[in-house]
Amino acid sequence: MAVRKGTAPTKTNLIKLGEELKFARQGHELLDQKRNILINELLALVDQAVEFEERAFASLADAYSALESASRDIGKLSVQSMVGAIRIDSTMNIRQRRVMGVRLPQVKTEFEDFPPYVSPGGLSLHIPDAIENFKKTLAVLGELAELKISIMRLAQEVRKTIRKVNALEKIAIPELEETVGFIRNRLEENERENFILMKMIKQRMEEAQNHGRTN
Repeated sequence: MAVRKGTAPTKTNLIKLGEELKFARQGHELLDQKRNILINELLALVDQAVEFEERAFASLADAYSALESASRDIGKLSVQSMVGAIRIDSTMNIRQRRVMGVRLPQVKTEFEDFPPYVSPGGLSLHIPDAIENFKKTLAVLGELAELKISIMRLAQEVRKTIRKVNALEKIAIPELEETVGFIRNRLEENERENFILMKMIKQRMEEAQNHGRTN
């Protein structure tokens, strides 16, 4: 890694770059912590997404199974006619939460039912089961959408944070360390040279004084 160009080896620059290096190291530490927190959160959400997908498929399968049972009870035509009588309003409330500055959605689905659900062919006890499972599926799909959007946003932030960590770790900090080391070495070298020069001047002055006394 090369020394930063255009940086004069002065004490002022040494102090300035020393503070900059300290700040860069602190920033690297904080970003590294942020990266680890984001990755842990991301992995947890991925596990949850897998679980919610399984729950959505299971509740949807239960809903269709209940519809098939209802069709056997009262016939397909009666089930179809009942569909037109079913009125259920659904509302998805979306809020937000923050994880290390990343805005993540929170989805909650609410339902308002308007029973009873009766067809000319009669009533099957499987119809309420089908309705509840379809409602459950919709609610789970809302939460699954929440998880997948959160995963996408966290993954994007993880990539950005990793790039910043790598830039500090592999470019900025090594360059600052080398520049600070270069300035420190040059200043120490100048001090040694000045010390030797002053010693030589002192020695010559003493020699000149001694020579004057002998004359």
